Amino acid sequence: MSLLSASGLTKMFGDRVLFENAAFAVEKGDKIGFIGANGAGKTTLFKIIIGDEPSTKGEAVRQSGLKIGYLEQHACSSENCTALEETLTVFRDLQIMENELELVNAQLMNNSDASLIEKQIVLTEKFQNEGGLTYFSRTEAVLAGLGFSKEETGLSVSALSGGQRSKIGLAKLLLCKNDLILLDEPTNHLDIESIAWLEEFLLSYSGAAIIISHDRFFLDKVTTKTMELENRKIYFTKGNFSRYLELKEERLEAERRDFENKSREIKRIEGIIEQQKRWNRERNIKTAESKQKQIDRIAETMVKTESETHNVKISFSVKNQSGSTVLTVTNDRCDFEDVNLYKNSSFVIERGERACLIGPNGVGKSTLLKRLVANESPSFLRGVGVSVGYFDQFQDSLNPKITPFDEVHNTYPFMTDTAVRNSLAAFEFKGDDVFKLNSELSGGERARVSLCKLVLSGNNFLVLDEPTNHLDLYSRAALEKALLSFDGTLFIVSHDRYFINRIADKIILLKPDETVTIKGNYDDYLAWCEKNAVQPIDLPKAEEPIKKGKEDYINKKKQRSELAKLRTAVSRCEKEIADLEQKSEELKATIEQCGTDYQKLTELTTLLEQTEEILLLKMDEWEAASAELSKMTE
Repeated sequence: MSLLSASGLTKMFGDRVLFENAAFAVEKGDKIGFIGANGAGKTTLFKIIIGDEPSTKGEAVRQSGLKIGYLEQHACSSENCTALEETLTVFRDLQIMENELELVNAQLMNNSDASLIEKQIVLTEKFQNEGGLTYFSRTEAVLAGLGFSKEETGLSVSALSGGQRSKIGLAKLLLCKNDLILLDEPTNHLDIESIAWLEEFLLSYSGAAIIISHDRFFLDKVTTKTMELENRKIYFTKGNFSRYLELKEERLEAERRDFENKSREIKRIEGIIEQQKRWNRERNIKTAESKQKQIDRIAETMVKTESETHNVKISFSVKNQSGSTVLTVTNDRCDFEDVNLYKNSSFVIERGERACLIGPNGVGKSTLLKRLVANESPSFLRGVGVSVGYFDQFQDSLNPKITPFDEVHNTYPFMTDTAVRNSLAAFEFKGDDVFKLNSELSGGERARVSLCKLVLSGNNFLVLDEPTNHLDLYSRAALEKALLSFDGTLFIVSHDRYFINRIADKIILLKPDETVTIKGNYDDYLAWCEKNAVQPIDLPKAEEPIKKGKEDYINKKKQRSELAKLRTAVSRCEKEIADLEQKSEELKATIEQCGTDYQKLTELTTLLEQTEEILLLKMDEWEAASAELSKMTE
């Protein structure tokens, strides 16, 4: 029996359908990637699975006794305890048992009562069997894996950032012994090292997991099945993200071919019906009715391929070209509260390069970008004609009290109202969406407002801090396409390894004591690490998509020959049918002029019947050849 199975699952909010007739099953050990556009209903499906949200129709059936863990269930319960203490709350039962065992041991120091000894034996065995000897070290290991230093685990929860609190919630979820865990964007707030650790944890995790994520590299590494929520349907297949994309393209292509072939078949049969109606004999009418039923049966099986309307349109332009050298950094260092983040940082970015800055957690990557944009250090030397556009991952520059419309209009007051609305429409803000307060927008919507402002700037040097955070897969693809065609220069901090592989032509590795420049993308960086016997920030590498084999030349040649013969046969039949139809019409006209000449009328009628018999045979021949041709061209 499956751990979890859904059938006929439908969820509606008023007239809006999120998904309908969804069906899927989760087996033991499955790692399922769950993808889809922001707002499509992925999180709602999670809430239905855990029982926090009712479905409109259908149900999700759990295996008896199934333990499900969901990140939102593991929020911080107290702000007064430390990060370590808060994480250890998932082992409260073990802590109670440990305290009880210590009390029994203390009592045995002064009293060797047999009942106390028996109680000690039972408690000790239970404590060990349930992981009591390792729960503390496991907790420390998970927090370390998610990027907490020893000092940070001792900080009060109230002193932690929102991202650090999210990490504690994730740590608590991973430490619980659940049969199925539901992860909603688990890589948010994690650096590359922590994501790599999470990948290894999930690969060795014996339970099942459903993972909502826009991190394509992460999905490729971890998942064995993929489901996508699109067009109010859930598509479920085996394979990771890259394999799913291949299968999806094959499915869409098969659906398009099937629809086109059936459309052609219907058109062909409609031609036969039209011809039968022209003859207007009883058997012709019956044939036409039979053919119409055939059309109806075909039409019932036709499914027009739907395509979700992902209309994010991003196109960066450059108003003025910069000089050949855009940025020179010489021996830069950065200290924060008497702690050195990095030093001896030197690198150069030339015009047209797409440089990605990577480095360990806490080394100061985002800080370097902010200092660069503020131009606050003599270590930074900008080239001639360089104009900087900045994307802040937290969108702090957005005014929470105004709307996206006002945000763009205030930044570019020369723009007309229509121009502002058109610009926002390119980022999927339509109708009254442009008048929602920025404070009410989702993370993805705020990111799109910031990108809209950046597009309109026309700057030639774009400095981007985690630009793919909060963007769904479709928006990320649109951003990648726009950046690849950008005529200016890029300097990007990102933990999205798929994105880095697509965009980067230079990797700048920021280390505490030096900076290393490597030509190429993320794969080239990993190759550099291997060549230089350096431990990379991230060891795992996404699986390469399976490549399609080449078409066999000989078979294609034979197929072309067969197609030529069939097309000739169809063409010849059509000409002969046209000649026979013309002869039939001429005979009918002659018969009408025969008057009372019975002998001539008999001869002409016999000749007409013979002609129509030949015509029917020729029609059957044409129909068979056309059907074969349709099959060959599918």
